[in-house]
Amino acid sequence: MSEFEKIEKPEGPPRIAGARAVRPKDAATLILVRRDGAAPRILMGRRSGGHSFMPNLWVFPGGRVDRADYRAPHGTDLRAEVAATFEAHASAARGRALALAAIRETFEEAGLLLARPAPARPAAGPWREFLAHGALPDLAAVEILARAVTPPAIGKRFDTWFLMADAERLMSLDRRPDSGELEEIGWFTHDEALSLPLPQITRGMVRETLARLEHPERPRPYMRFRHGAVRIDAL
Repeated sequence: MSEFEKIEKPEGPPRIAGARAVRPKDAATLILVRRDGAAPRILMGRRSGGHSFMPNLWVFPGGRVDRADYRAPHGTDLRAEVAATFEAHASAARGRALALAAIRETFEEAGLLLARPAPARPAAGPWREFLAHGALPDLAAVEILARAVTPPAIGKRFDTWFLMADAERLMSLDRRPDSGELEEIGWFTHDEALSLPLPQITRGMVRETLARLEHPERPRPYMRFRHGAVRIDAL
């Protein structure tokens, strides 16, 4: 967990002077890992320069939880140990919604389906296109890597769960048309990823991903800021 203790300052637009701290919004990120080469590779994308939050930096696909994520159908459920970790900090419904949000955002931003084949079904809202591809989210493929909460000094805050899944669980490595939220997409070894312009938290998660691949039993870090300093606990 020492990598996160190296974070020196919060990133993002500062909170308006005198305003109360913004309540963090639930969010989830998915780190897809390919093991079909000489070294593991992870999926990353570059954010548009027009974003107010982390423009032009490379990140993992992810985003905020939508209300529809609480009702979305799924082809498999969370594994028992993953569900238990979520439920130690949130309701079962919230944990499932976080995992579904990460899978949905990966489709929207990278055009990749972490899913099981299923008959296409009509739907409204953010899940319409996903389900129209004849797919149901594969929650059993997901494991928890870490959790991080944006510090109170930042005006745009997220309570983000960083999740992992093996790329072999994707329906295909071929991308479907995506929303263009990430301007470039690529698979990178950990050394290649660390050479990219990354947010501090993403840099820490790249290293954490490699550490978990080498030592699956290691504690899952939970990073928060208290009184301006980073506090690291275990989930």
